[in-house]
Amino acid sequence: MSTKPILYVFGHSVWSAAAELAAAELFSEGDIEYKTVNLMEGENFAPSFIKKNPNATLPTLEAEGQVYTSTLEVTSYFVKKASTKVKPANPELIEILHADNIDPNTALFLFRDDDEHKAKSELGMGFLGGRQAALEKYSVHPEAEPHKSFYDEKIAANGAFLTLYQGKSSKDDFFAQSRAHFNNIATFFKGPLLSYLPESGFIGGEIPGEDDYHLGAWLTRIAASVGAKNKDDAIPAFEKGFGEQVPAKIVSYWEAWTERPSWIKVYPVLH
Repeated sequence: MSTKPILYVFGHSVWSAAAELAAAELFSEGDIEYKTVNLMEGENFAPSFIKKNPNATLPTLEAEGQVYTSTLEVTSYFVKKASTKVKPANPELIEILHADNIDPNTALFLFRDDDEHKAKSELGMGFLGGRQAALEKYSVHPEAEPHKSFYDEKIAANGAFLTLYQGKSSKDDFFAQSRAHFNNIATFFKGPLLSYLPESGFIGGEIPGEDDYHLGAWLTRIAASVGAKNKDDAIPAFEKGFGEQVPAKIVSYWEAWTERPSWIKVYPVLH
């Protein structure tokens, strides 16, 4: 049996990426065992995985007989165990980055108009459709019975989202909700975020600290959400998406992250 920490991840998960950035920055190749949980196929909803993490979310870490089920728990474990010492998380910033009002997961699938709906249709239909099929399959499994309310809630919520992508329900209210969410992100991006950023380098100093793992993943997901396909077109995509020039601190921060081997390893494609 492996004594290495086991990190459950998926290559297109924003918060898995935060944990993977931390692992790549703090540990050597081979120190951590990685296991993929395919979110596109809803493998996180298998009763066997829900036993590990009742939230059915990634990242999830098994280490030293414990299971860590939130992004902050995982990155904090890595920071505490690493021989390289980095600046620990600022709880205030972590809370902001993981708040619903600027949720990067939501941002990827929201659409503000018909053109954006069309652009995101293949991704949305594939992801939401895969989740719905998995939820319906796993929910009738005998081992799922203790989690019936969880499955019922997820089936209803995911199903409602899927009908929007399928064009089976009115999109007008959803357009408005999507615009409001992106306005929240733009407000944070152009204002409060700048108070946490240095003029150059990272929040953690010359090398990324714990806050940076979370913010680096959040910022990369937002870049993908506004249409960036690679690191070089992210700044133009931010400007187009938010309608303003990107602040110099964010340009510097983006460049600092995207040249690091850890970021290059975690992001062969933006997600």
